[in-house]
Amino acid sequence: MASRKSSKKTVRGKARSAAAPPIADLRGRIDSVDRQLHTLLNERAALARQVGISKSKQGRLVDFYRPEREAQVLRMALERNVQARAASRAAAREPTESGAALRDEEIVRLFREIMSACLAQEEPLKIGFLGPEGTFSQSAVYKHFGHSARALPLSTIDEVFHEVEAGNADFGVVPIENSTEGSVNHTLDRFLSSPLHICGEVELRIRQNLMGKLKSLREIKRVCSHPQSLAQCRQWLQANLPDVELIPESSNAEAARRARDEKGTAAIAGETAAEVYGLTVLCADIEDRPDNTTRFLVIGRRMFGPSGHDRTTLLVSTGHTEAPGALHRLLEPLARNKVSLSRIESRPSQRRKWDYVFFIDLEGHIDDPPVAKALARLKTRASLYRVLGSYPRAVL
Repeated sequence: MASRKSSKKTVRGKARSAAAPPIADLRGRIDSVDRQLHTLLNERAALARQVGISKSKQGRLVDFYRPEREAQVLRMALERNVQARAASRAAAREPTESGAALRDEEIVRLFREIMSACLAQEEPLKIGFLGPEGTFSQSAVYKHFGHSARALPLSTIDEVFHEVEAGNADFGVVPIENSTEGSVNHTLDRFLSSPLHICGEVELRIRQNLMGKLKSLREIKRVCSHPQSLAQCRQWLQANLPDVELIPESSNAEAARRARDEKGTAAIAGETAAEVYGLTVLCADIEDRPDNTTRFLVIGRRMFGPSGHDRTTLLVSTGHTEAPGALHRLLEPLARNKVSLSRIESRPSQRRKWDYVFFIDLEGHIDDPPVAKALARLKTRASLYRVLGSYPRAVL
């Protein structure tokens, strides 16, 4: 009896082995798919080049860049991935040759890099960011523009704005808010005097790491990092390094440089900084909140059309008035036209004391009829009114 069962198992095992294609065959099929992919990538690059030529024979690369179009391409890729996952689940119930879908994040990253490479066939986009190399701002540049863009590290947020205004950089990437620590006021204030527009946004999951050239936490005498990063890791530092000196730095990259050069110094920074400065990650993911995310803005010299899933940012003021309900009256057209307000922030106007302006994020594009109608009414009630940008919402 036992022998008969063993024989059945052996037969089933042989059947499964016979059904599985040999590895050499699978590798041959992979090579065939790779050749098709390569051909299609070159075809896409040629089409992208024709699009650029058709727009302007004398135009610069920045004139060909369309963030609204890129956002649409990424959203279509995500929709296809949802369909592929559904097909994969069906295939699990009834085995076929259908494969499992890649993760959404990987699909977005791959298509972003394809678009980045196609756009940069002759000359890459130049993107200013708050440097030096190894900062989260640099990671945000690559997440939004891909690695074919040329990332230009600059020393201050002011310099990022200046280089884009002067045309030395095509676009800039600047931090605007963190989900744990709130707004980056210096970026907000810079919009008070800058003619630049917001062309896009990037949401970057921030993973903070303790790093250095030390062998253990006991050797650490001081921890350097940007004040925002120190604040985002406050509870972990109090629990694990309560007696260590905390030193704020201008950037996490500068903190990483100190950790490389100074005995007893550790830094809090992203994984990229550890690679750039040759440091060992002593403790990973030490941020107090697991959903710690920073939102960055892409700034440029012009506005773009709607992508179908957009956000608009306004700079407005009610004027120097103490009339009750002034802010309510300013915002009432948004509610009347069913336009959602997602964020409002007040800042000193820098014109006179106790005078404030409001930065407002709302859902939709200025070309959307409900938004256009609401803003036309809001404009008549504001003493200061400026559309900073209408731009695609972050894709993942």
